[in-house]
Amino acid sequence: MNTTKQPDPPDGSRVADRVAERIERLISDSVLKPGQPLPSERYLTERLAVSRSALREGLKLLRGRGLIRTAQGKRSVVANLLAENGQAPMLHLLATQPRTLYDLLEVREFLEAESAALAAERGTPADHVLIKRRYEELNAAGDQDTDAAEHARLDHAFHLAICEASHNPVLVHTLGSLNDLMLSSVFASISNLYHRSAHKRQIDRHHARLFKAVTDRLPDAARRAAREHIRGIRHSLLEIEQEEQRLFRATLRLHDDEIL
Repeated sequence: MNTTKQPDPPDGSRVADRVAERIERLISDSVLKPGQPLPSERYLTERLAVSRSALREGLKLLRGRGLIRTAQGKRSVVANLLAENGQAPMLHLLATQPRTLYDLLEVREFLEAESAALAAERGTPADHVLIKRRYEELNAAGDQDTDAAEHARLDHAFHLAICEASHNPVLVHTLGSLNDLMLSSVFASISNLYHRSAHKRQIDRHHARLFKAVTDRLPDAARRAAREHIRGIRHSLLEIEQEEQRLFRATLRLHDDEIL
């Protein structure tokens, strides 16, 4: 990291945005943890190579996003990212830091694989009726021109119905406390994958296997189907991200060649 202080460019707002983004990255990477004080202003201005006024503007942005909090006369600290006010801080990181989405998908894999296995063991006939209803609604949306937000809601409702069939209140509460985050990860998947026919077919196959395993009371198959579904989404999103980076680099090379 550059420690030589440089004068700020005329557009101070862009410097503040850059300061906020750098600190956000430290928070998303768990270098700075909830409840941990931020380093001193002097240290941050030197490490980020910005003026004190730009740093303060950047910290003001972070406070507005709920990522840090500052008590009167005390140093700023990293906020609770899963605060009760709509989980806004973590939702912001999910939107701005790609790694946060992959971390969330890892959590979904662990929790949903076990909830699917328990649902296959414990699900009642009434649970199966609700799961089937959610599954049919999801399939109907896939056959229609449903907008991404509504499609994501139906997809999430299908997974939530399976979780509730686990009859484990702690597991249901845990996933419920992450509801907005889970819905956001489903929306990211729908928005990036469902308009690509090969990825859509794969997601539909995974949903079908998961539905069948749970309602046929096959715990091992249900666990495997849920795990493969989330891993498949994660792999597909990484693949798309890497392809976009390759296209971007190729475009830059072409641009440089035309200049030369």
